[in-house]
Amino acid sequence: MRRSAGPALGRLMKRGAEALESAGRRAAAARSRPPQASCKIETLAIHGGEQHDPGHGAVFPPITTATSFVRPSLEEGGSFGYSRCANPTRHAYETALAALEGGSSCVATASGMAATSLALELMEHGSHVIVMNGVYGGTFRLFEKVRRSTMGLEFTYLDLNDTESVRKAIRPNTRMIWAESPTNPLLGLVDIRKLAHDVQTRGPDSAQVEKILLCVDNTFATAWNQQPLKLGADVVMISSSKFIGGHSDMTGGALVTNDEALGSKLKFLNGAIGGIANPFDAYLALRGMKTLAVRMERQCSNAAKVAAFLEGHPQVTEVHYPGLPSSPHFDLCKRQMRTGGSVVTIRLRSSQGEADGAGALRRFFDRLRIWQLVESLGGVESMINHSASMSHASMTPEARAAVGIFDTTLRLSVGIEDVDDLIQDLGEALAA
Repeated sequence: MRRSAGPALGRLMKRGAEALESAGRRAAAARSRPPQASCKIETLAIHGGEQHDPGHGAVFPPITTATSFVRPSLEEGGSFGYSRCANPTRHAYETALAALEGGSSCVATASGMAATSLALELMEHGSHVIVMNGVYGGTFRLFEKVRRSTMGLEFTYLDLNDTESVRKAIRPNTRMIWAESPTNPLLGLVDIRKLAHDVQTRGPDSAQVEKILLCVDNTFATAWNQQPLKLGADVVMISSSKFIGGHSDMTGGALVTNDEALGSKLKFLNGAIGGIANPFDAYLALRGMKTLAVRMERQCSNAAKVAAFLEGHPQVTEVHYPGLPSSPHFDLCKRQMRTGGSVVTIRLRSSQGEADGAGALRRFFDRLRIWQLVESLGGVESMINHSASMSHASMTPEARAAVGIFDTTLRLSVGIEDVDDLIQDLGEALAA
């Protein structure tokens, strides 16, 4: 009589499962060892943070969609309990992004504006904020049309490179300085190191004033181009929908800090308010971040060539790009950033008799074949934003003009296509 293979097969399967579990633990242990602090951005973008998979040792962290996690016991809580407060996929992404920015803590949010809103929650009602002149239109809208009324916040807009004016603008209730560098869309830079130093050492009476947080919107530069925390900033804000995701297929934001107490407070606030990044967007952002360095290298190289072409074109009256020697921010760009970035902003020349340039704009966009007219930026494809009707539509024409944004101002987010094709497409459209 043939003996049943059941017991032997069971033992074999058990040994296989134990071997797989052991291999998983070894892989997880290896993955859980963070890369050295001295690792370059290119390495951190791929290996930074806690991206290990304790279950199977997967090379890339899986998407965990569970809303709740089983507690080991009544007395003992697990690493995760409820996904609004913490989620394995979001945790992998947050720790990786923190490492990339040179921080110790990160909270990932549902959008860049959710991250900006969360930063404002660090202040009490009635606080005063000093803001970089010419910030992103969505930031301006949040500050002026929402938080002035809902939190009683007060905002003063200044050139943050004029640190003497910044010092004079500080009030007893000043709690934050909001910088954007480069600014959207005119690409103005803030000397972050000097600003941080001058605010932190603002005179003998500074001890009487509560600490002022320096928050820097690093969306346009990314950590590949500059690391504001290492220059003295307290918090970095990122709209990860842009270059971090990099493929125009996810929406998200994040706040990063290297202050443990501040990081703990932000985690509490993010969980309490609930504007968190969902697992799918966290997964896409982490996946995109792994190619950040190679994408930025190509996009910034393309942008420099596009900017040089546009600077000499007769149909272009202004070119804003900090990597151009003619830029007023060129020296600061060389000190603070790796390159001039991958965004170029221009102002088209209007035809005679066209006060608003509407005809010139129509002819320009009708001839484009590669560049796409879209709201956002930072993807692998080259995109153009019409600032007056898109990114800064919430501002009045007078407010836009005051910061240098006009009806013929266009923001170009340069992609990874062949740069000669991009320049030819622009040249043909400008000829129209």
